[in-house]
Amino acid sequence: MKTENIKTFGQLKQAGFSNRSIKDELRQNLLQKIMKKETTFEGIHGYEYSVIPELERAILSKHNINLLGLRGQAKTRLARQMVQLLDEYIPIVAGSEINDDPFAPISRYAKELLQEKGDGTPISWLHRDDRFAEKLATPDVTVADLIGDVDPIKAANLKLTYADDRVIHFGMIPRANRCIYVINELPDLQARIQVALFNILQEGDVQIRGFKLRLPLDIQFVFTANPEDYTNRGSIVTPLKDRIGSQILTHYPEDIDTARTITQQETLQAIQEKQHVYVPELAKDILEQISFEARESEFVDSKSGVSARLSITAFENLLSTAERRALQNGDAQTTVRLSDFMGIIPAITGKVELVYEGEQEGASHVARQLISNAIRSQFLEYFPKIEKLQKEGDPDPYSATVAWFFEESGFELLDALSNEAYIAQLDRIGPLEDLLATYVPDISEEEKPFFKEFILWGLVEFKKLSKYNLSDGIRFKDIYGSYISGL
Repeated sequence: MKTENIKTFGQLKQAGFSNRSIKDELRQNLLQKIMKKETTFEGIHGYEYSVIPELERAILSKHNINLLGLRGQAKTRLARQMVQLLDEYIPIVAGSEINDDPFAPISRYAKELLQEKGDGTPISWLHRDDRFAEKLATPDVTVADLIGDVDPIKAANLKLTYADDRVIHFGMIPRANRCIYVINELPDLQARIQVALFNILQEGDVQIRGFKLRLPLDIQFVFTANPEDYTNRGSIVTPLKDRIGSQILTHYPEDIDTARTITQQETLQAIQEKQHVYVPELAKDILEQISFEARESEFVDSKSGVSARLSITAFENLLSTAERRALQNGDAQTTVRLSDFMGIIPAITGKVELVYEGEQEGASHVARQLISNAIRSQFLEYFPKIEKLQKEGDPDPYSATVAWFFEESGFELLDALSNEAYIAQLDRIGPLEDLLATYVPDISEEEKPFFKEFILWGLVEFKKLSKYNLSDGIRFKDIYGSYISGL
């Protein structure tokens, strides 16, 4: 409907416009999308058969919703995407503080204006992007912030007594009338503040400072909460939980491919800025594997969770590590190396909550261990398993590579190597080429250097080679030769 020509209540009625509640609006628009087989929540991956169907059912049921899940599980993003299910524009009484519907006004201002001007009442139009309000729950939030309070300055200016309801200053929730209102981290609200939400959720009205005021607010509430909050900082009081229609559990990506899709989507700008940095597909898998390893690690607090932001920030750090080296060497193009993963340690340590044992080990050590575990897991996706005890006479595909190191005094991959020098250094180890030809025959030339270094790191993790961190790089040696040489 064209809204620019409709400026009065009379014109609105002549256009055949009728009012509906926000929950009806969401429901009917969602039904249209489902019937047209359109995607309802864009850019949300891994929830196609779990969270999104539950969320759609809750909207169809016209429920207020609680999204319960650990950090970094797209809870707020889901809530914000619900805005796209709203009508593009809705009419409101011009000048209304609480977005009064001209067909069903609830504020004194709107009622008096409609009574005075009737069909000549001025109408303004509210875009759906302006129909989303969000509040992070913190212990200092008050009832006055959310619901409203008496404004003494307004009373003085208007020369009104405190008994007049025109002295009320509406809080965030009444101002979000006919909008989607999100309260993030609901358990962080003090219990007495949660109690103030009871009437709004069940009866749809508010009470302010003892005024006999009934505002039947029209709001779609969405709450988010973290399961750890139930024991850590607070809880959702039982009567409030009872008034929330649907509680939906969110989760982390269940496979590497989904996790990669999310990271790729969220780091698109960084990728475009650093197009001269090539990232091997295996490097992307290892990066995502780190988050999976962290969620299973005995050193990481599983109740706190490992956010998808770990992979996102780590990927950005990985690109920057390779970019910095290319700039120092004057390389126009470069490829991410496995040794570049040492550059993502700050992204890991800032994203994981450690248990006591993890704190004893140290955040940096735990981060290195997660990288090592990810390499071990991915190594077995491409190459034969390395047994601790191998039967005599059994073929060992890695024996030629290990023998090469036994004959050499040492092999170093320095951080400052140019792209050409890095490739040339790895090409010295002839048996690596044979391993790739046998087990990864379809690999591209661009991916080969990373795979070769990956084999070395994998052999270190399975105790076939030893690795020493130098101030400016890494040295690989035969694990037995190092004992003989005393190094």
